[in-house]
Amino acid sequence: MDSIGLSTIDIVILVVYLTGIVVYGLKKGKQQNSEEYFLAGRDMTWPIIGISLFAANIGSNTLIGLTSDAFQTNVAVYNYEWMAAVVLVIFAIFFLPFYLRSKVYTMPEFLERRFDSRSRYLFSGITVVGNIIIDTASGLYAGNLILKIIFPEVDSWIIISFLAFAAAVYTIPGGLSSVVHTEVIQAVLLIFGSILVTFFVFKEVGGWSGMIEGLEAMRSSGELSKSPDEIMSLVRPADDDRLPWTGLVLGVPLLGFYFWANNQFMVQRVLSAKDLNHGRWGALFAGLLKLPVLFFMVLPGVAAIVLFSDMDISFLNYTITLNGQEQVCADLNDCPNMTYPLLIYKLLPTGILGLVIAGLLAAMSSSISATLNSASTLITMDFVTKINKNIQGKRQVRAGQIATVILVILAAAWAPMIESFASLWEYLQIVLGYIAPPIVAAFVAGLFMKRTNGNGAFASLVIGYASVLAFVIVKYTGNAPEWTNVHFLLQVPVLFFFCLIINVLVSQFSAPPPEEKTEGLTWTRTLYREETRELKGIPWYRNYRRLAVLLLITTAIIVIWYW
Repeated sequence: MDSIGLSTIDIVILVVYLTGIVVYGLKKGKQQNSEEYFLAGRDMTWPIIGISLFAANIGSNTLIGLTSDAFQTNVAVYNYEWMAAVVLVIFAIFFLPFYLRSKVYTMPEFLERRFDSRSRYLFSGITVVGNIIIDTASGLYAGNLILKIIFPEVDSWIIISFLAFAAAVYTIPGGLSSVVHTEVIQAVLLIFGSILVTFFVFKEVGGWSGMIEGLEAMRSSGELSKSPDEIMSLVRPADDDRLPWTGLVLGVPLLGFYFWANNQFMVQRVLSAKDLNHGRWGALFAGLLKLPVLFFMVLPGVAAIVLFSDMDISFLNYTITLNGQEQVCADLNDCPNMTYPLLIYKLLPTGILGLVIAGLLAAMSSSISATLNSASTLITMDFVTKINKNIQGKRQVRAGQIATVILVILAAAWAPMIESFASLWEYLQIVLGYIAPPIVAAFVAGLFMKRTNGNGAFASLVIGYASVLAFVIVKYTGNAPEWTNVHFLLQVPVLFFFCLIINVLVSQFSAPPPEEKTEGLTWTRTLYREETRELKGIPWYRNYRRLAVLLLITTAIIVIWYW
């Protein structure tokens, strides 16, 4: 295979899909008032919420990132996925009821209800920045990886600009309703396409036994340092440079809590639920959908070790910068981000290739649309309405649309910066590791520690992010001291507990919060007992607690099997 190109059938599939999804998104849009535009009228049911959560999470950036990291770190990268199911169970039980009962639009708004406006605005600003540089920019970067192979002569900035425009076309006019409804279609297409990729990958490698035999042969020849059992194991030694078990226990859950329980662009979908039950069922459904990711997103990356480790991939025309010089990528070890693109372009037949690329673009647009809408919600509800208290209704919608335009331009400008990291997945997790801990600490303290107050929360956020900034400056400028080389997953719990302690100490040395800041906004055993009485007599399939137990049991079976 000396070149890459799409057949007429593939091109037709792509054009039909892109046109159809834009038309459908515009048709499903709601913008009569701010609640319709930003929260889809708060009438979403659990299947839509669950699929929307999954689609927003499994964007093209995550799909490409998971596969590339599986090529590098093997099955261990799946720990991020199964942990999401556990986090979503805790989210449904402890966090979600307070979010929905408070009728907030944004997560920073909830912090204001519990603490004060200072925490709200600081968190809102941090979240907007995070949405731009983590979610939106990485989605555009992943889309560029796919299309750059087909159009190597086109500059990356042109491709990224086109993708940004395509994702914004229906997000700007239609708001969250457009985003959620299109995500359902896109999630189905993405899952179907990923299953097709897995089928052709395992057909090529000779099935499960062929993959294991290939890995064993590479180990025997000295090409691999790990045995097939080690490659297929989720739990790694404490000194593992990719995902040590200590980081899995202490760091991954905290990143998950931020992403699923505190991050506006994910929680916003659950805030659109018609009631608490639908919100909880939707969150649990999303957790269930995360479990099969092992089979159709992670394992293909492991199979690529056997198929492509020694292949010259210069025909992909993908360039990387080494020692200040740009050169064509020679193999996957130099540019693991190309693992998934190589799998689809090398193995998929005509027609199916176009369908899978459509699925990837669907995933990209889902993720980008989600972050654009949530970030514009934050800007509108947390800043614009405070600056101009008279702005209401359609004027709020217009402000959100203008904010979306600005955000998509900023994300497109930042996307090329991701190239400086070793892999897309590493970029996503490291940046998230700097942003998440102070926020998670504030929410945990607010929900479970009644004595914490606004002074404590604000101090923990300011000092926490000042510490992050200082750490980044020391680590990435000049000769970094040895202590800065600690694994990022172990930095996360240290920063979390540091911020939690600051919150508690500052709160103790200042006046306790007034009752309106804690009543109905902090978890108590009384609330749990009242809910237990309400659940009596409800069929098991409508009892979220029993559904949560079933989800945890299913998760445990998979984890133990691949231990």
